[in-house]
Amino acid sequence: MMTIAQQAYLEDFDWTSLDLLFLVVKVVLIFTMLLVSVMLMVWFERKVVSDMQNRIGPDVAGPWGILQTLADGIKLFFKEDLTPDNSDRFVFKLAPYLSLIPAFLMFSIVPIGGNFQDGGDGSVEIFGRTTFLQLVDPPMGILVFLAMSGLGIYGVMLAGWSSGSKYPLLGSVRATAQMVSYEAALGLSLAAVLLESGSLSTNQIVQEQVDGYWNVLSLGIIPFIIFLIAGTAELNRPPFDLVEAEQELVGGFHTEYSSLRFSLFFLAEFMNVVTMAAIIVTLFFGGPDGPILWDTISWFWPILWFFLKVVVFLFTFVWFRATLPRLRYDQLMDLGWKILIPAALFWFLLLAGIRVGRDADWNPAAILIIGISVMTLLFAALFRAVRMAQEARAESDLVEYG
Repeated sequence: MMTIAQQAYLEDFDWTSLDLLFLVVKVVLIFTMLLVSVMLMVWFERKVVSDMQNRIGPDVAGPWGILQTLADGIKLFFKEDLTPDNSDRFVFKLAPYLSLIPAFLMFSIVPIGGNFQDGGDGSVEIFGRTTFLQLVDPPMGILVFLAMSGLGIYGVMLAGWSSGSKYPLLGSVRATAQMVSYEAALGLSLAAVLLESGSLSTNQIVQEQVDGYWNVLSLGIIPFIIFLIAGTAELNRPPFDLVEAEQELVGGFHTEYSSLRFSLFFLAEFMNVVTMAAIIVTLFFGGPDGPILWDTISWFWPILWFFLKVVVFLFTFVWFRATLPRLRYDQLMDLGWKILIPAALFWFLLLAGIRVGRDADWNPAAILIIGISVMTLLFAALFRAVRMAQEARAESDLVEYG
């Protein structure tokens, strides 16, 4: 017969095993969902850009060309894998995975659904177990996002350095400088969200927006715009795609890559796009928050609203690509250091001042006057910085061309 201690040990072991199995199933489902979303995103971008350019786009592989991405992936899988003679072979082969893994880990903190209405905490019951519709909800979830977005640059940097070629190296140096420039603006705009929610948990940030107003309304539109621009630069998407500028750098950091390793970079890029759109929705637009139209399928509506919001921002990224010309490198740096960072810092200080005044029972008129004064100084400083940059550029062009 088993002793009480042995029976307790077996019960604990079974429970832990079920938890582990449940977590593995969630990992597989979320990773599969991300892969499918990346495949659809590539097709979506090709079709939207072709429509904007009055072209047909993919229309052969599958209905409306929806299987074209799968066909391209199979083609890349069977292509010859090349390794340059002058490369650092181990780092060269490792770099694509260093870009792909952080992209997946960033999405793990995003709540894609759940019961947040009527005081709900976002949890749902699946097969008798209570869980969140996200892989994990760590108390420092936003710090995980910032850390993974910073780690993703290592794959790009090491890919360019290890290739043993000057063009990939220049692309990786550009990527590093661009990440450092726009990570500060991204973090300062994110600090405004944390000031409003009082938590680093993405689940808690969504709950605060469900109970009150979406952050894009309660914080003003400035932090959202800064986050959107800085996020686009972090993704190396047009008009900030100087890392892969074909006219200047052949193909950028992945010039020497082919076959499966090139497809991993391609996969990581579009996975980052989907993840960034999901993060923007979570931080500023209430995540899965939305009206419950029929109580009989109440679990479905948050997932639907989250999906529709993400599609809007995916379309926005594609719209940027189809309409905006690529910035020059000096314009890229000027925008980050002279405009976005000061604007994000001033707006954060304004929100902090308003919160301090509200807690200290200041006169609302005084708070309004302070806010208007800070905004006036902010826009005056931005206008002056832009004018100075334009004058300096015109003067340098005059000297260069006589």
